[in-house]
Amino acid sequence: MNIHEAIACDLGKMAGFSVITVLRADEPAPYSIYNGGAESPFLLTGDHAGDLVPSALDGLGLSPEQLNQHIAIDIGVNTLGRLMADRLNASFLFQPYSRLVIDCNRPPHQMDAVPELSDGTRIPGNFNLAPEARAARIREIFDVYHASFIQELDRRDQAGQRTVLVALHSFTPHHGDFPAPRPWHVGVLWNRDGRLAHPLMEHLDAEPGLIVGNNEPYRVSDELDYAIPVHGEARGILSVELEVRQDLLADEAACAEWADRLSVALSAALADIDAAQTQDMVT
Repeated sequence: MNIHEAIACDLGKMAGFSVITVLRADEPAPYSIYNGGAESPFLLTGDHAGDLVPSALDGLGLSPEQLNQHIAIDIGVNTLGRLMADRLNASFLFQPYSRLVIDCNRPPHQMDAVPELSDGTRIPGNFNLAPEARAARIREIFDVYHASFIQELDRRDQAGQRTVLVALHSFTPHHGDFPAPRPWHVGVLWNRDGRLAHPLMEHLDAEPGLIVGNNEPYRVSDELDYAIPVHGEARGILSVELEVRQDLLADEAACAEWADRLSVALSAALADIDAAQTQDMVT
């Protein structure tokens, strides 16, 4: 519990009511950064990279097996992010709690930021959730994670370090809304700003047999996404969201293959952008 929450609890007790808290003092912070302070312009993020559930929530009424499935975590992203950080000399900022506790890539006012159902699975711990219980998850996890996100972006700005934001996600091969196997190996997602997405897709498309989705299987929007619209586009920095199919991230060797592929393609795309800007200045 931080000082602000401690004060709120004290005031609540004085007023005769209790204040709900989610995280115990001995539980992990709702953000972590791997390879912090790295010099690369790339900042990698994993909003859904974790599967932890605060002990106060009793596993949300789900089994350990369910909490290891795609409904709870972007499978493979934690490993992929670390391997890409090593290859790019980049930092990887990620959130260790399950997206079922609070979705940190969804505007918190959206009802499915705390989903009652996920791909047909009922989430018992999210049913009939009191407003103050929902607010506690937002306050202690979502807000703290995104405050750390802003702090890292501000630190880089103040140090004169360029930032290229790459949000890492993974998607299930089969989904209730799309029961047939999803054909894409990787999706390149963008909203208003396609400066990085377009050259990145060109480099990925150049690999024979690789099926690249342009805003598939999802697309970024202000209504349903948070990191790219708020931390990327609103700041005017280059940004893109990548979705890798989860069966292609089944083990560390597979993650390493994708880390190589994506790191090379991102570096080449950024080099193309810089070369074009230099050419524009010359002409």
